[in-house]
Amino acid sequence: MSLRILVTGGSGFVGGHVAAAVRAVRADTPARLRLVLRDPASLALGDGDALAADVVRADLTDPESLRGACDGIDVVLHCASHIGDDERLTEAVNDHGTRALVEEATRAGVTRVVYVSTAAVYGRGPFTGALPGGLPLAPASPTSRSRAAAERHVLDAGGVVLRPHLVLGAGDRWVVPGLVTLMELLSGGLKGCTARHSVVDVRALARAVLAAGLSERELAGVHHVNHPEPVGGSELLDTVAERLGLRLPGTPPTVDEARTRLAGQPRALHHLGVLAVDHWFADDGFWAAVGVDPGAGFARDLAEHAPWYRQLLNR
Repeated sequence: MSLRILVTGGSGFVGGHVAAAVRAVRADTPARLRLVLRDPASLALGDGDALAADVVRADLTDPESLRGACDGIDVVLHCASHIGDDERLTEAVNDHGTRALVEEATRAGVTRVVYVSTAAVYGRGPFTGALPGGLPLAPASPTSRSRAAAERHVLDAGGVVLRPHLVLGAGDRWVVPGLVTLMELLSGGLKGCTARHSVVDVRALARAVLAAGLSERELAGVHHVNHPEPVGGSELLDTVAERLGLRLPGTPPTVDEARTRLAGQPRALHHLGVLAVDHWFADDGFWAAVGVDPGAGFARDLAEHAPWYRQLLNR
């Protein structure tokens, strides 16, 4: 009998890779895939495998539309979220929508719910080698506040919460593009920025999400899901510039010099402020527990995704 897996956000960045991971294991672990999508037309129907999924139209902002979505499902992999400054929408999707989904999963007898959250629920750093459970939650944005609330619904139901920090790979329109924009504003990278940052390849994250759903181990609670080796701030920027072939004519400034150059640009200053202090979230043994390889590391993973990023930036 095949395992029945539901994925939310299957047309998005992380959810799309999770859905691909489910399809990839079908040869070894027979699995039936159900995608819950607000707009099924957003699915890449050019992919023959995508057509093999059972697609359910439902909207996290409309709890009634979720009725029956989890019927017959064994595992829910909840990857959908709204990221933005619209507090009412982020609350409706991330907080209330997750609560409705978890209630529906509970009603349907789902055995495990895995939620992909974010380390941003901790707020601003520095965080150095921080383990799950060792930090208080201090979300600083509408998105992170609503995702912290979503976590509580999942945890209260005995589910699993995964907190990655910087997620890179095909489909990323936030992390690497944000670093590129920062370097373009500075005409260079940063000099002597040794603050350490946790990074994870989206493909490794997707495998981890699926493994958490399938594992026979007791995983309930919060786990950090990042590559074990953090990356220094200057190294992060220099590697992006090198792998993507960026032309940066300026001399890399120090962090203090960069703050002066970015005066009056609050968004860029925010990114710089995050980059300038440790955001290193340590693994609590999660990768070993689920038997998943966390990837080759930032530089090699980015090299594999570089063609996709170059195409994105050229557009």
